[in-house]
Amino acid sequence: MSQRQFAEHVFRILRQAGHQAYFVGGCVRDILLGREPADYDISTDATPARVQELFPHSLAVGAQFGVIVVLDEPAAEDPPGKARGQVEVATFRSDVGYSDGRHPDQVVYSKTPQEDVLRRDFTINALLLDPETQEVLDFVGGRDDLRTGIIRAIGKPEERFREDKLRMIRAVRFAARFRYAIHAATFSAIAKLAPEIHQVSAERLRDELTKLLTEGAARRGFELLDETRLLPEVLPEIARMKGVEQPPQFHPEGDVWIHTLMMLEGLTDGCSPTLAWGVLLHDVGKPPTFTPPVGPNGRIRFDQHVEVGMKMAEEICRRLRFSNEDTAQIAALVENHLRFKDAPQMKTSTLKRFVRLDRFDEHLELHRLDCSSSHRNLENYEFVRRFLAETPPEEVRPPRLVTGDDLKAFGFAPGPKFKEILDAVEEAQLNGSVLTREEGIRFVRESFLESPLR
Repeated sequence: MSQRQFAEHVFRILRQAGHQAYFVGGCVRDILLGREPADYDISTDATPARVQELFPHSLAVGAQFGVIVVLDEPAAEDPPGKARGQVEVATFRSDVGYSDGRHPDQVVYSKTPQEDVLRRDFTINALLLDPETQEVLDFVGGRDDLRTGIIRAIGKPEERFREDKLRMIRAVRFAARFRYAIHAATFSAIAKLAPEIHQVSAERLRDELTKLLTEGAARRGFELLDETRLLPEVLPEIARMKGVEQPPQFHPEGDVWIHTLMMLEGLTDGCSPTLAWGVLLHDVGKPPTFTPPVGPNGRIRFDQHVEVGMKMAEEICRRLRFSNEDTAQIAALVENHLRFKDAPQMKTSTLKRFVRLDRFDEHLELHRLDCSSSHRNLENYEFVRRFLAETPPEEVRPPRLVTGDDLKAFGFAPGPKFKEILDAVEEAQLNGSVLTREEGIRFVRESFLESPLR
């Protein structure tokens, strides 16, 4: 069954057992906005123990906070490995104290949904829906804020943000995603408490920033991070891009900050997280390498900004606890983003190796965004696209013609010489001078067999 059908199934079982139950939170907001919810949450007066009694296939992932995840059982006709649906069921509750700035010190179960919604973050996320009658319960003015496009913290904004500092980033993300305004009091509270965002764990901050970057409103999101004073706290390296001028002949759009914002604007909803972070960080090395023009014919320079930027990107990724794999890809995007300018002059073998970079589609898209947000010359982009379209994959990644066993048969001992010879054979393959195994063996015999470095 679909996510919606499974959520309605869970709802019906709770109601049939005599409990109050409602869809709640983001799924209700999205339904009212005509969007397909990514997931469904249910709020109920049933205790966690009672929810687990009604739903044996469930996980007590947050039972101490009144939260149980109910799992859908795969049907017999479902293909093997199909993901199981799930619904988060939370008991009505009031939260008392937030000493760690994230988790309540004490949870008091409630009997009414009115008490429950007062602990939530924003009015648009505190609506309840009866999926049978379609009745919407609104105790905090969320429907009006949906109609007028307002992100408003429930109750006193400072209290809501002190409970969980990540809510400040979430306010920015929702405002950007829905093209809403942040209510004045909520905005002021964020600006005041921005320095306290450091209490949020690196992993939670990374995930929220990644959502901001990949939901189709990254430019507005980063403008709001700047306006609310969060940007210099969470990503000071990006804040330093503001006011860093660029050579107008290459960047008529303006400074590094404007250029980066324009590239962020080109990111589509659901884009790759590593591409999004690569776009954000591709010029992060420019502020520390800025050199003003010298002499009447001088121009602004950013010598070694790629090398500096790659190291900075790696450090940012480590700080935000990215995986090693994602860190490597983001750093590679920064490291290689200027190589496209040399593509038409590259040797065939060099070009083939270039387009063999992992996830090359992300490199290509970053380059397109880079050009479109500056000089708008897409000749190198089109050159590489034509090369990829016209070159068979087996020519870009040809099968190995000579192996280590072949080299051992020639009498070479494993070591650095092995790599040198194999790389030379591959270079000859990529350039088209060696096409068969026989030619590869002859190449090794003629080029290396009499080498004194055997």
